[in-house]
Amino acid sequence: MDFEIRADRNQKGRRLTREREAYFQLMQQGYGNREASRIVGINLRTGKRWRNGWHSPPTGKPKPPIRVEASASGVSRYLREEDRVHIADRLREKASVRTIAAELGRSPSTISREIRRNGIALRQDASRWAYRPHAAHRRAEQRRPRPKPGKIGQNIELRDYIQDHLALRWSPEQICHALRTRFPDRPEMHVVHETIYQALYVQGRGELRRELTRALRTGRARRRPHRQSYKRQPRAIPDMVLISDRPAEAADRAVPGHWEGDLIIGKDGKSAIGTLVERTTRHVMLAHLPIDHSAGSTRDALVETVKTLPPHLRRSLTWDQGSEMAAHQAFTIATDIPVYFCNPASPWQRGSNENTNGLLRQYFPKGTNLAAHTRQHLDTVAAELNSRPRKTLGWETPAERLSKLLATTRQ
Repeated sequence: MDFEIRADRNQKGRRLTREREAYFQLMQQGYGNREASRIVGINLRTGKRWRNGWHSPPTGKPKPPIRVEASASGVSRYLREEDRVHIADRLREKASVRTIAAELGRSPSTISREIRRNGIALRQDASRWAYRPHAAHRRAEQRRPRPKPGKIGQNIELRDYIQDHLALRWSPEQICHALRTRFPDRPEMHVVHETIYQALYVQGRGELRRELTRALRTGRARRRPHRQSYKRQPRAIPDMVLISDRPAEAADRAVPGHWEGDLIIGKDGKSAIGTLVERTTRHVMLAHLPIDHSAGSTRDALVETVKTLPPHLRRSLTWDQGSEMAAHQAFTIATDIPVYFCNPASPWQRGSNENTNGLLRQYFPKGTNLAAHTRQHLDTVAAELNSRPRKTLGWETPAERLSKLLATTRQ
């Protein structure tokens, strides 16, 4: 399609009526949003808003999608009323779904889905279906407008369950799995995690309390694109042993007892909490640092934290190249746990610990004084984290996985 981009289209008050018509004509011809937007000369976001509507505009009410009715002779993305009349006539003639699809130039699944969605069961025999084209077209048109009422807003029991577990700082994915486990035979209680995110993020829907976004791991009320993090310079730590020399058994998580550790830092870098995560079970332990996080204080806190572990759960500890671990040799002598250091700016080498630190920020927000938390409070937080179901553990909790491990060892 040849389209001439107007030079004066960006002037104030100039409407893009001609551009919209050309955009939808290209979409009906099979072009994607990116290519159609380039030809017409509009931004990708503008094309998406024309096609899908704008659910959260800066001002005003949500804007529905702009629809241009397809001509009777043109190719349409959706089934037209005359297509549905053809389907009804051929069904009456006992034609197969594949035959009807070939005649209309559609996929057989499109025809099958249309009959299943918009047909009605006969009163005399519920196992048989009748397909009435004009009624089917009305039903299809009624389902198309956006935005649609959300599933969460229509089900009070579902909404209360989700809100209660968000308040316990469960992730949306954990909640969705718990719903399917607790209500296996009730599909009205099943949602995907994106539905929960949409109910929190999209303004004006009123399905979930907006303040519950603070219970999410990020604490944000809107999505934010990923950005490249700043690179950290390596620090000089005497006698470091890099992760490349760590035993191979630690990498595949098959053998328990290999830990990952780090500090989460408080306001102005003056306070910290030590975090330890077992790689196999994701069990969490927190080290109390009430005074400072110098090398000596960190060593003493870690020794006190791991001294309750049985010997077979003290195999190794992986840390980043932070100066707080400068006394790693003294820690190894006191606990018999060798320490291995990650490569610079490689947080994925201790991914379980990084993930856990993000979860802990729900309890210990950035910019707060972490020294104010007591040993008892740290134990409470660790117990709550260890009682959360984890997808990576087959929806078992770290506490359950650790108890099974210990029971197997005793036998």
